[in-house]
Amino acid sequence: MKRFIYSLLLLSGLTTGAMAQSAQYQDAMSKQTSDLDSGYVFTPDGLQQKANTFERIADAEKSQWLPYYYAAYCNIMHAFLLQDKSKIDPLADKAEASLDKAEALSPKNSEIACIRSLIASARLTVDPMTRGMKYGMEAGQQIQLAKTYNPENPRVYMLLGQSFLFTPEQFGGSKVKAKENLEVAVQKYAAFKAESPIVPHWGELYTKELLSKAQ
Repeated sequence: MKRFIYSLLLLSGLTTGAMAQSAQYQDAMSKQTSDLDSGYVFTPDGLQQKANTFERIADAEKSQWLPYYYAAYCNIMHAFLLQDKSKIDPLADKAEASLDKAEALSPKNSEIACIRSLIASARLTVDPMTRGMKYGMEAGQQIQLAKTYNPENPRVYMLLGQSFLFTPEQFGGSKVKAKENLEVAVQKYAAFKAESPIVPHWGELYTKELLSKAQ
């Protein structure tokens, strides 16, 4: 009987500890994701600080894919802001390493595939003439994978629309196709119901800006 009671107390203690850890994780992630789209965060320094913070959370919560995902997101967004092209590949490497860890925890994930597409696009910008074919193809393949994994993901259509909008027509760009995909993205954003405050939700305002350019 004593052993049974001890087992119950031990189980209760473990459950309470897990709940506290989960609440701490949720609080930390909510704090870091709540202002992720803010202008003051979207600077090289701001994004670097965010990436570092998400990496620390990931180190503490090794069973969670989202901190690795957000670390990758911040690093690759940072890369797109850089004028010094020599710094892009190292940031892309860091983002890729984080995504590998995220994907090990959450395979066939549409959000992860979207970031992989962005990583390929960032690498392409280092030298479009020599890297265009390789990384342009990779970026497109990752978007298609993201669409296959979750056709309701609005970021899939935002990235497709962005690609069509900024690609020259002689290489497959089209304002018409950009507009079509961006309109779908807006609809998907409107229909999106977040299962928690910390899941990916970025891109809606940017999609609307792109759509105005594609009109």
